[in-house]
Amino acid sequence: MTSPRTTAFLARTAVAAWATLVIGAMTWALFAGTGAFAMRDMVVVDHPFLTYASLGLGSLPGRNVPQDAVLAIAGLVLPATWVVRVLMVGAAAAGAFGAARLSSLIDAPPSPVRSAARTRSAARTRSAASAAAAITIAVANPFVVERLLQGHWSLVIAAWLLPLVAWLGLTRRTCWLIVAVWACSLTPSGGLAAVATALATHRRWQVWVAAVLVCAPWAVTGLLQPGTGTSSRAAVEVFAPRAEEHVGTVGALMGLGGIWNAEAVPASREQGFALAGVALFAVLLASFRRIPRPLVLLAAAGFAVALTAWLAPGVLGWVVETIPGAGLFRDSQKWLILAIPAYVAAAGALPRLLAIAAIALTVLQTPDAPSELGVLRPIAVELPRGVAEEAGTGFVEFVGRPTLIARADGIPVVDPATKAMNVIETGALTVDGQLIDSPSGSPIEPNLIVYRDGTIEHTDAPAPPTPWPGLILLGLWATIPLLALGFASSRRVTAQPAAQTARR
Repeated sequence: MTSPRTTAFLARTAVAAWATLVIGAMTWALFAGTGAFAMRDMVVVDHPFLTYASLGLGSLPGRNVPQDAVLAIAGLVLPATWVVRVLMVGAAAAGAFGAARLSSLIDAPPSPVRSAARTRSAARTRSAASAAAAITIAVANPFVVERLLQGHWSLVIAAWLLPLVAWLGLTRRTCWLIVAVWACSLTPSGGLAAVATALATHRRWQVWVAAVLVCAPWAVTGLLQPGTGTSSRAAVEVFAPRAEEHVGTVGALMGLGGIWNAEAVPASREQGFALAGVALFAVLLASFRRIPRPLVLLAAAGFAVALTAWLAPGVLGWVVETIPGAGLFRDSQKWLILAIPAYVAAAGALPRLLAIAAIALTVLQTPDAPSELGVLRPIAVELPRGVAEEAGTGFVEFVGRPTLIARADGIPVVDPATKAMNVIETGALTVDGQLIDSPSGSPIEPNLIVYRDGTIEHTDAPAPPTPWPGLILLGLWATIPLLALGFASSRRVTAQPAAQTARR
């Protein structure tokens, strides 16, 4: 008969092996070749330029702040593409760990009276199955797959880390909670999702301070910009959740799918496999009462934003048109990210057979995910290096250059030139032939104008000043983990004399 210790070891090994397999299925394409990552909204070159836009001080409100600045600085030492690989795999692994720990917080459902040995054995088996289910849902859900196919890699990092943020908050691990929130804040949306999760689970003053600091790089620079960060009702309607085959819009959202761009959806979900997501939702409802209340409220908030864009686009349209910074909510489906910790916690409370069913249904939602994610492979990207060298730190205006270019396979990609120099962007956005965002005039004067025929014109515009506000905010953001660790050390030092006094 296998000893309890051996059984526990085998269970942990099986869960770790399964987590490795799932993480590999989601990230293998990142290691399949050399070159740059260029796929829809994802553009990462080996050595990006530290642009004004990367610091939130470009011609448009910062959408990739501080992500692009971090990659530019890291690219001075290592290829930024390898930094992204490490961040992605590390976040997926940390997310799997967080999912397993979060699932362990949830009480097992009551079981019939049995011998102590059999009870412990059954508990280990249930724990392993529920942990594997939680890991699968956390790492390989349709939200992650679709956002990767859209190129939102830093938002996916936040999605992977949210179960860890939830567990750290629920267990009152303040220091590491702040570090995890900081890691999520590479992008504004990821930072807001992490802040919401942290404050919902742990409201210490240090978490409030960290919440302000992690959002400062894009929030403060946004106040310095002429734009307001608003959007339009037309954008809300275009970016609203999309129905999927046999399940409609609500069914797609129940399975954590429904991204607005049909091109970023695995083919299987248009062939009826989204039905597995509805079945998974029903399975997870079996443990609804065991989900911590803060996570239920977060999930409700995420669904509320997505459903409002679908049911009442005028309401959300008014919000994004009126409230400064509310343009972040026009892509409403992405706020389903807030529901991921609740799904993971629900999986942790499932009995063994239902946990196995949850694993199967999660995989069945997007069975073709590993092959579909092959488009993330690195490719060769041509950059206008001659223009970049001539421009130096000055601003460049490209006349008639499209904001999107097409890869050899036809997939659109954000213009890589924006990662190599300071480009004045118009902000114009067209989706399916419909103008969503009109070109916005920029107060920035170009130092270099590049025409369609390649002619370069130098202007008399003064050289742009050093972007000190952006650099200071980036430096402050970078010190957040050190501040958190320093706070933890000071607490330990303070606690030691108190403990000695108590012993006396």
